[in-house]
Amino acid sequence: MIAYAVPACAGPFEDAVAKFANDDFSDTEAAVATIAASGNPLAYPIISALQDERLFADSDTKKVFIKQADGKIIDAATGAAVASIPDSADEVRLNNKLRRHVEDALGGLTLLSPDLQARISAAQTVFKSREQSALPAVESALAKETDATAKAALEQARAAILLFKSDASEKERLDAIATIRARGDEDAMATLNDIGTNQPRSVITAATSAIASIQNTLAIWSGVQNAWYGLSLGSVLLLASIGLAITFGVMGVINMAHGEMVMLGAYTTFVVQEVIRARYPALFDYSLLIAVPLAFLVAGGVGVLIERSIIRFLYGRPLETLLATWGLSLVLQQAVRTIFGATNRQVGNPSWMSGAFELGQMTITYNRLWILCFTLAVFAILLVMLRFTPLGLQMRAVTQNRRMAASMGIATSRVDALTFGLGSAVAGIAGVALSQIDNVSPNLGQGYIIDTFMVVVFGGVGNLWGTLVGAFTLGIANKFLEPVAGAVLGKIAILVLIILFIQKRPRGLFALKGRAVEA
Repeated sequence: MIAYAVPACAGPFEDAVAKFANDDFSDTEAAVATIAASGNPLAYPIISALQDERLFADSDTKKVFIKQADGKIIDAATGAAVASIPDSADEVRLNNKLRRHVEDALGGLTLLSPDLQARISAAQTVFKSREQSALPAVESALAKETDATAKAALEQARAAILLFKSDASEKERLDAIATIRARGDEDAMATLNDIGTNQPRSVITAATSAIASIQNTLAIWSGVQNAWYGLSLGSVLLLASIGLAITFGVMGVINMAHGEMVMLGAYTTFVVQEVIRARYPALFDYSLLIAVPLAFLVAGGVGVLIERSIIRFLYGRPLETLLATWGLSLVLQQAVRTIFGATNRQVGNPSWMSGAFELGQMTITYNRLWILCFTLAVFAILLVMLRFTPLGLQMRAVTQNRRMAASMGIATSRVDALTFGLGSAVAGIAGVALSQIDNVSPNLGQGYIIDTFMVVVFGGVGNLWGTLVGAFTLGIANKFLEPVAGAVLGKIAILVLIILFIQKRPRGLFALKGRAVEA
């Protein structure tokens, strides 16, 4: 039980508490206002209990009781422990108007909370409500506040109240507009837009200028937010395209089942999380770290199997390869549909990938930030592998001149199998990342196959740097076109631009060099 030190003698606070027993909405509203302004340590528990339907009043004795969260009972006027709530006591009623009044009162009381985030949240609530009765609490909290962020939030709350306070001076209103203008977000603009025409001319002029300034600021931040969305989309496209760039560049194979390798990686993540939920729930935050190598092995193994059993018999026959891999994609989709069902499967976010943070006027989610970092890490590892390992050297040799590489003793068929397996494995770990931001279903890969081919062709077949530039270029362009033309027309416009670009540069942005390639 929480103990509270309060005066034993009756006074305005005790009289206000007794009003709850009148069972009258007007008396309850007056009681809330008086108690919120009293500074009594019981004020917050009383109003909080009223909001949570834990406040009871006896109309006969005018006694009011708080039922605490732990089930214990205290007298609302004195804080003294009570054995039980009398049978004659009833729950204090609320209507919609009173609920709003209670929320505003709690916001003002929370301004003095020892929890920093609670104080900031309460100041934001007061800023939006502009409740004039909260002004004394705001000013009191402002005088005691030491944290810069909380102090700025309190100053903004005070400014919002003064701007609409009937007896505020013209100077106070001008200072309030300057404070709200410095806030510079949508809420600030909405507050300034609510100023009526019955204000002094200087106030209206200042508000109009502030609104224009905020609109310009928001337009800039909107562009920055779209750029972030574009980088986020670009990282997804890059992760899904890297494997295709490798197989398409080295082998010249149009693999229409590449999206299904992504799907297999996503379902591997689902299986890993299901096992962890059932047997090792404490390891859930490590589920993605476990799923990445498993998805790499599963998708890579399936890729090698596909190359050895189907693709190697179709080299030099692009149309047959396209049809075979398209048919294979349908087989894989149906197999997954048979095993796991046609409905979406739930893949959860670990705690370190959940939530978001504010940067200026833009919001960055942790899952997309981690995916961007993961994508760049995979890209860097592949660059190192292609440049400094024997397999990478052989892959580059086969890409530039297959016949010359074979004549130098490189087993091109083995390189083809490992390349196709590597490309499929990278697609598998792309599925792990995509499971965090997309629905895990049998059709997951189909949503990315066209975009990945556009990225590879635009960037330059077989060139990882071209794939990087192509993915981020298309991602950013897509997100800037969407607000103007819409999602569908934006994608069509991107496709048309790529077709026109390929007419001028058939080999893409970064064309491979080599005598066989250039022949």
